[in-house]
Amino acid sequence: MTVATPRLTLERRLLGECELIISLDEVGRGALAGPVAVGAAVMDAAGARRRVPEGLRDSKLVTEKRRPEVAARAAAWVQASAVGWASAAEIDEVGIMRALGLAASRAVQSVVDQGAVLENALVLLDGNHDYVSKVHPVPLRVRPVIKADRDCASVSAASVIAKVARDGLMTELHGNHSAYQWDRNKGYASLEHREAIREIGLSPFHRASWAITDAPTLF
Repeated sequence: MTVATPRLTLERRLLGECELIISLDEVGRGALAGPVAVGAAVMDAAGARRRVPEGLRDSKLVTEKRRPEVAARAAAWVQASAVGWASAAEIDEVGIMRALGLAASRAVQSVVDQGAVLENALVLLDGNHDYVSKVHPVPLRVRPVIKADRDCASVSAASVIAKVARDGLMTELHGNHSAYQWDRNKGYASLEHREAIREIGLSPFHRASWAITDAPTLF
């Protein structure tokens, strides 16, 4: 099956209304362990005239082997990029939606620290729910778009950058918690992951507030 390449059609139209787009996408929302991450990619009118990098897709549509090189091309293509995080402990404390907002706000602040100006920027958010405005300390203009990670190239860039960063973190954490096989499942509910939880219990990186042992298997 041929997968359509994401385009810049929406970004170019929106850049007629604003000077800058900060595109956001999350990864790790449904995992049992590890943080949730939100990638941010900045696009301006000049950047939107550049060719979409080869192989760029929503991270779920890029093979694990190819993701690092695609993420590197994506990061070089956009004007700035960042990944914001919210830990498993924060997810337990405030819930997943508020934690997504925290991660998104941190990603936005990171690109602001790199020089992005919010005054005439629009945040393009994958999905149908604005989870960042209530958390960010200054007002944001947010446009949620369903399937933006598939259709909008700048959001695809944010997606693959965040996915590679989070997968790398889970692989690092695997070193001291190898029974859970995070190098393979990245914290999601594989059969082996759930069995390890039943046998040895939870690590400090698990989302303890979730009914983990009864979670459906995602792989």
